[in-house]
Amino acid sequence: MKAFNRFLDVITRITGIMAGILLFIPVFAIFYEVISRGVFNQPTEWATEISTYCVLMAGFLGMGTALAKGRHIHVDMVISHLSERTNIILRIVSCIICIIFTVIFCWKSAEMAYMSYDLDMLAASTLRMPLWIPQLSLPVGTIVLLLQFVRMLIENVQALASHGEKKGGAAA
Repeated sequence: MKAFNRFLDVITRITGIMAGILLFIPVFAIFYEVISRGVFNQPTEWATEISTYCVLMAGFLGMGTALAKGRHIHVDMVISHLSERTNIILRIVSCIICIIFTVIFCWKSAEMAYMSYDLDMLAASTLRMPLWIPQLSLPVGTIVLLLQFVRMLIENVQALASHGEKKGGAAA
């Protein structure tokens, strides 16, 4: 489990850094667009498109990092009133549901990216970006998210087992 955690931490850090870098590119592209349009009266045709791709890719590549750091949205108004054991069970069920959804999303997004690559699909714009490039961020980011859900599932199953041992040990 330690090797899996180290591997996942490295992969999550890499995709998180990539997402961060991708979020800086639109800043420079839009800055260039503003200067080009405002000062030189020469608007670009690519700044908005590049910015859109970068933000999209950053969002998907950053999902695993957000989950690992506990930054995904969650509401604990009800679960904060439940027992620790019940919370662990709910987290296990939630992880299983999320794993199923993530596997399906990963599979379908990988199919989409492969089809775009195989058919040499290009964006219908002046930039003519090969669509598989931004689409590849979907399965890559989703794989990292899936691995984070697997880690959470394992940790919660272990927590449930140790919670049961504490109860069993205290009663004996």
